[in-house]
Amino acid sequence: MRNFLSRHPRIAKLAREVGKFGSVGAVAYVVQLGTTNLLWSVAGAAPLTGQVIGTLCSIAVAFVGNRFWTFSDRVRTGYGRETLLFLVMNGVGMLIQLGCLGFSVYVLGLEGPLASNIAGNVVGVGLGTLFRFFSYRTWVFPEQPASREAPSRAHVA
Repeated sequence: MRNFLSRHPRIAKLAREVGKFGSVGAVAYVVQLGTTNLLWSVAGAAPLTGQVIGTLCSIAVAFVGNRFWTFSDRVRTGYGRETLLFLVMNGVGMLIQLGCLGFSVYVLGLEGPLASNIAGNVVGVGLGTLFRFFSYRTWVFPEQPASREAPSRAHVA
């Protein structure tokens, strides 16, 4: 495998990004899962309310990890721009999660902790994660085009 990756640097870079993204995502997922289930079971929050609050907590964890570790080698396009796009893309990802959970609860009538966790925290998070990875790489933390000179990495405005 090492020989293959050394001969294919783009695939090696993608593999590193997927690994880092997965690690950050795992930590954020634990935060989201713990917060959501705590709100559902202890606080008695409604399914969508608990999912929204848990997801918002995980978004904060994911931003720090992805900006400063997963995509740290990418050109900085401005903290405000990156933050705004990150929040927008996570909003879409959260809508994917909520759509899965809402469909399960309100259309299929599947209620309870197991059904909610499968719909919102397995299917919804899985589909949302695929969208997030693509959108982070493409729009939030884009690669510097080869034809342009790279701006200073110190630019964070």
